Amino acid sequence: MDSQIVAFVLVAAALTITPGADTLLVIKNALRNGRNAGWATMLGILSGTLVHAVLSAIGLSIILMQSALAFQAVKILGAGYLVWLGVQAIRTSRDPVGDVMSRSGTSFRSSFREGLVTNVLNPKVAIFYLAFLPQFISPGDPVLAKSILLALIHNAMGVVWLGGLSIVVGRGGEWVRRPSVRTAIARVSGAMLIGLGVRLALEER
Repeated sequence: MDSQIVAFVLVAAALTITPGADTLLVIKNALRNGRNAGWATMLGILSGTLVHAVLSAIGLSIILMQSALAFQAVKILGAGYLVWLGVQAIRTSRDPVGDVMSRSGTSFRSSFREGLVTNVLNPKVAIFYLAFLPQFISPGDPVLAKSILLALIHNAMGVVWLGGLSIVVGRGGEWVRRPSVRTAIARVSGAMLIGLGVRLALEER
């Protein structure tokens, strides 16, 4: 196997299991709407990863490295979206389970959209792919093809990790379905999303 791919797998695996906005979103949506919503969130996140890989490969995301204004604009949008998701999680934390399940089709679409938008609007992810992927691409490699390959490897790890979380949380049994437990977890995850949004807004490059 290509030694560059092996090195990428080791680093990407560590990054995949590091808690962040992706993990919190999957837990929040799987807890609230079941494992299908968790999977929809995961699919949105993985789609966003592919978007960043393609943009990085064709050089568009370099704008975020060279333009302070572009970086700040995307950062504020992403931070604001995380804060909005956190506020929504807290605001609706006490809604009855039945009301949520009756909107399962809408929740699948909205969960996918949340995962996609959160990932695409995160400038840290764009810069990560722009700075990280080239280290595993040799001068003679087809840049776009290998970038997509590495992103797919990263996504495969995300399927295992985030998909597993969706199953565990979505089928967490009676304990997780208790109103007090669901409310507490939703509020904690919401507060953490707000905290991540504020941190992203305050961070420098």
